[in-house]
Amino acid sequence: MELRIELLLIPVSDVDRAKAFYTEKAGFNLDVDHRAGDDFRVVQMTPPGSACSIAVGRGITDAAPGSNRGTHLIVSDIVAARDALVRRGIAVSDVRHMDAGAWKPGPHPEHSDYASFADFADPDGNTWVLQEVDRTASKE
Repeated sequence: MELRIELLLIPVSDVDRAKAFYTEKAGFNLDVDHRAGDDFRVVQMTPPGSACSIAVGRGITDAAPGSNRGTHLIVSDIVAARDALVRRGIAVSDVRHMDAGAWKPGPHPEHSDYASFADFADPDGNTWVLQEVDRTASKE
């Protein structure tokens, strides 16, 4: 049996503002913008390279806007990914890594998988975490 996550609902207060943030600033691809009357709208977007999409809208979730926390976006180069988002106008935290049980500035010195992080939020306060994992590197 396979269980794949393919769509996450992100609660927002303003669908058009969220659509603009995710497509114009975060660089997600717009997949669907569908309305069915005044009480239902779904906007589905996919991060570049991802098999999982997000949806924002009206009538799709009763979660409070801004209540989604810590969804991870996996990147192969955290510094480049952070810089690209900053250039697009997103406030992203500095990159940090864990060392001896404490946070240290910058990416992990060896760029170890799952060790470097940076954060940002959408206009409603839903938070996202960039996490560095290089799945293209050969592992010995």
